[in-house]
Amino acid sequence: MQSTTTFTTAHRIKSIIGGSLGNLVEWYDWYVYSAFSLYFADNFFPADNQTVQLLNTAGVFAIGFLMRPVGGWLMGTYADKNGRKTALTLSVLLMSIGSFIMAVTPGYTQIGVAAPVILIIARMIQGISVGGEYGTSATYLSEMATKKHRGFYSSFQYVTLIMGQLIALAVLVLLQRVFLTEEQLHQWGWRIPFFIGAGLAITTMYLRRSIHESVSFHHAEERSVRGTLKALAHHPKPVFTVVGLTLGGTVAFYTFTTYMQKFLVNTSGFSKNSATLISTLTLVFFMLLQPVFGLLSDKVGRKPLLIAFGIGGSLATIFILTTLSHTTDVWKAFWLIMAALIITSGYTSINAVVKAELFPAHIRALGVGFPYSIAVSLFGGTAEYVALLFKNYNHQEWFYWYVTICILISLVVYSLMLDTRKHSKIEEHKLQ
Repeated sequence: MQSTTTFTTAHRIKSIIGGSLGNLVEWYDWYVYSAFSLYFADNFFPADNQTVQLLNTAGVFAIGFLMRPVGGWLMGTYADKNGRKTALTLSVLLMSIGSFIMAVTPGYTQIGVAAPVILIIARMIQGISVGGEYGTSATYLSEMATKKHRGFYSSFQYVTLIMGQLIALAVLVLLQRVFLTEEQLHQWGWRIPFFIGAGLAITTMYLRRSIHESVSFHHAEERSVRGTLKALAHHPKPVFTVVGLTLGGTVAFYTFTTYMQKFLVNTSGFSKNSATLISTLTLVFFMLLQPVFGLLSDKVGRKPLLIAFGIGGSLATIFILTTLSHTTDVWKAFWLIMAALIITSGYTSINAVVKAELFPAHIRALGVGFPYSIAVSLFGGTAEYVALLFKNYNHQEWFYWYVTICILISLVVYSLMLDTRKHSKIEEHKLQ
């Protein structure tokens, strides 16, 4: 067994960076699909209506999310039984396979209905991968950080998550504005980012083999029931808490990040280039906010930030989306989305550490990943689909109310739960 001595600060930082870099590549691969769907939608789903094409690609996006609970269960169990490090390495390998399949799959005109079927299979593989990645990386980063700075260090999960999305958008901007014409992007250029993602994932898989295993994993009790659903069933309150606190946050996050690019084009009337630029700028600032809010949670607690998100999101969402739908000014759109993302940072910056602090070490990766993945699959992954469905039936404003109600439900959970900074399960092994 690996030594369980306390890590130095240098060891902790090295492991956190290693875990975060892998997380970045995972999320780059995941978001490339959304960023480039405007260009490959007609390749896999030919139709005369752009909304219908986007609806089909959003449906596949949602199917990928439906596989996330499977990934959260399989990889969470594996991480609790065999270690966080090996599970993180395996998850990035699966992501690479999914990206490569999408990069080489012929279009509908070449192989007919087999094209979208293969696309769905590839997305399902990626869904398993990212479902396992979230719970395991959230657990690993939270366990490797010290109690005093746990909110700050664990916030880098969303820093790298957003950075992965930013890199996907940066690749899109470069291809749009420097290397390819719009026609070339539609014909074959959209395949380039999937090849890049597959190569980066393979590289990261080898990098992750050098990170340290967490002390909490080695100190975990209940070795015979590590990572089992039976053991998780003994902790129903934190399981339902994870689902409840995730509901509003995941809908808000996917609404104001991945869906915004399509919203700006399909609803506000911006060009694809302008929509990409606005999305990129807002994500840069959103990414920089995460450590600030994480550090703040180490000072004032996790609960005040969650409640601030719940109140702010409940009051501002309808106004922001309604105003945004009627604006054609780039900077006005930027500030509206930025306001939403500042509010959402109260959730995104600390949601990983809050969930990790709810569970004992022997079921932590499973406890974080499985219920979270269920909530994200049902609500986060379907947010874009629901929005486009309402739009297709000429009731887009219903989606604004849908987001608000989801946030309100989570606000109730935030109000009732304990502050996990003061009641953390991560410190328990030090008391044994």
